[in-house]
Amino acid sequence: MLDRVNEDRGLLLAILTVSDRSARGERADLTGPELKNFVTQRGGEVVAMAIVSDEKEAIRQKLIEWCDGQDSPEIILTTGGTGLSPRDVTPEATLEVIEKEVPGLAEAMRAESLKKTPMAMLSRAVGGVRKQTLIINLPGSVRGALENLEAVWPALGHAVEILRQKISDCQQSVHSHFKDKT
Repeated sequence: MLDRVNEDRGLLLAILTVSDRSARGERADLTGPELKNFVTQRGGEVVAMAIVSDEKEAIRQKLIEWCDGQDSPEIILTTGGTGLSPRDVTPEATLEVIEKEVPGLAEAMRAESLKKTPMAMLSRAVGGVRKQTLIINLPGSVRGALENLEAVWPALGHAVEILRQKISDCQQSVHSHFKDKT
């Protein structure tokens, strides 16, 4: 995907839904398609989508496959498995594959979510980097996933610019939210 990168296009993302029932075909994945709509409405492109069960190894394998592939997405959004249930292991799987944690992403998502519900403090979502891909854990519910993604979306373009070495200085950012408005 690096050869497709240019300053005038949107972000390239992959979406991984983590759900036992959706993986078994017992329940439709509603959150993944809604996240795709969110991304495409903002000029991004979803280059891959998958559903895996709430198994740490299945999550790890898919994250590694996507991050280490020749056409790695710039960002991977996971949805599901961030709560307190014994089968919620998405943060653990993510922490095992990332090389660098980005705690500000999870902090921002929880801070924004706490304005809406006290249950936000129960989220164990994490964010981090593997190679040149940013991985962000989102809740499994449609509303929670969209609200959390909206909270961090303004910083993602800049994060990708740094990760993909398109800029070396924040002042070089091509994203409008970093331009001087005066």
